[in-house]
Amino acid sequence: METGSPDDTGTARGTRAAPDEPVWTGLPPGLLRMRRLLLVVWLGLLALAAGVLLGLFLGPFWATSAVLPLAVAAWGWAMLERNWRSWRYAERADDLLISRGVLWREETVVPYGRMQLVEVTSGPVERYFGLASVQLHTAAAATDATIPGLDPAEAERLRDRLTELGEARSAGL
Repeated sequence: METGSPDDTGTARGTRAAPDEPVWTGLPPGLLRMRRLLLVVWLGLLALAAGVLLGLFLGPFWATSAVLPLAVAAWGWAMLERNWRSWRYAERADDLLISRGVLWREETVVPYGRMQLVEVTSGPVERYFGLASVQLHTAAAATDATIPGLDPAEAERLRDRLTELGEARSAGL
């Protein structure tokens, strides 16, 4: 069972393309479902409110402009999937790699020895969808990183592993 999206080369979790390449793990599809639901709810409410208010105060012709939020929702539906597919992470021997971005690719490398705090957070909507986020804090604010939308068990496993590796690497400093 695949828990995330394949990487750019089509290799899924648990398989290696080459011995030097990291094993990338995509985010679970529950994050995409949650973000799409939030998009539809908020823009649907905005379209409804705009249609009613414009219809009452300016007339029925102006109420048709309420389709604009619906068009944004249709565009956002596709963009959310592209963004979701771009997120991935890889655990290497000395650091954690986090890659994201569609137009502007961003890859963050967090050395285990530089981690000061690893926390798992889950808001009410994330809990409803069975998701959690892992936040990594380092001494340099620029290298703080987040991995959103993980399964809570995977988030806790990752937190425990990163904490263990961070303590082992920082002891040698």
